[in-house]
Formats: sequence, structure tokens, C-alpha cells
Amino acid sequence: MQPYSTQYNDIIHQAISKYVSFSTEELSILNDILAYKKVPKKTFLLKAGDICDIEAFIVKGCARTYYLDDKGAEVILQFAVEGWWVSDIASFHEQVPSNIFIETLETCEILYLDHKTKETLLEKAPRFERFFRLLVQRNLSVTQNRLINTIAKPAMEKYLDFLNRYPSIPQRVPQHYIASYLGISAEFLSKVRAKLAKQF
Repeated sequence: MQPYSTQYNDIIHQAISKYVSFSTEELSILNDILAYKKVPKKTFLLKAGDICDIEAFIVKGCARTYYLDDKGAEVILQFAVEGWWVSDIASFHEQVPSNIFIETLETCEILYLDHKTKETLLEKAPRFERFFRLLVQRNLSVTQNRLINTIAKPAMEKYLDFLNRYPSIPQRVPQHYIASYLGISAEFLSKVRAKLAKQF
């Protein structure tokens, strides 16, 4: 296990305490179980066909989750930046092959649990069961809202929603990745951005 700064503990403690209040003892158990890894840019944390064995909290950096459609084109499902968790929930919990890829877009520093260490955490500190359940509920809500936005909203409104959700992303990732996330072409996104710039 790679050593990491104890300030990272403070970062994840603040993030999880937004959902559930934990005792000092419970947080200490988490600290002892979490592993740390510094992952280079353009590294796969998960590839389609593999079983996901990681639930990762991003301390620094940016990653993307995507799948390949029937034509082999990449379709981005999510960006994960500082303070976000990234995983394939179904593959992780059911231990079945994943359909998605998780790739770092920047050098990332992550704190993570694998399948075995998560089970250990839940045995030693059962309150984390509630935390992860709320995390899954949040993920489901985000996914539903994104589906509604993709289907029902015009491109400008989708892009504004995206900026509200990921304010730092446009300066950190290629424009065609954002277009893929929004379900529009890169050329159309350029027009949307140009129109938006004129309004401000």
C-alpha cells in the first residue's frame, strides 16, 4: 500500500459526512482500510469485459466512464473529478464482467476499496452500509436526470446544466468528450458555445 498524506483523510471525511455522521472510531477504521494509488494519465481503472474490483474516491484529477456503442464509438456516461466516487456498481457488487471503461484523463490520486476490503469495512463499521446505499441512490438520481436531459432538453439547456454540474471540466478535457457526454456532435457543441459566448 502506498503511503499518502493524512490531509487526504480529512478530504474524504468531509465528503462522506455530507451523507452520514460517523464517530472518530468509525473514521479511523476507514483510514486503516483505505488504499491509496497515484494513477498516471490515460490509465484504465477498468476495461469492459473485466470484473470491477474497485470503488475509488478521487482526491485529485479527472476520469471518465464510457462504453462503446454498436458502431464502436465511445459514449461518455460520466466524468469524475475531485470529491467524486467512480466504479461500476453492478459489476462490483455482482462480480460480473463490466460493459464500461473507466479511464483517467489526468494524473489521478485515489483512495479506494476493493471487494474484500469493503466487506471488512462494513463488518467493522456497519454504519457505512447506509453511506454506500445513499451513494447508490444519488448515482441513480443523477443517471435518471441525465437521461431526461439528454432526451427532453435542447442542446443549450443541456450544456448549461453540464456547466453547473461540472464547472471545471471544459478547461480540463477535450471538447469532443463533452459533446459525447451531451449526445451531440463536437461541431454542434462549438455552435452552442459560440452562441452562449455572445449572450454574455
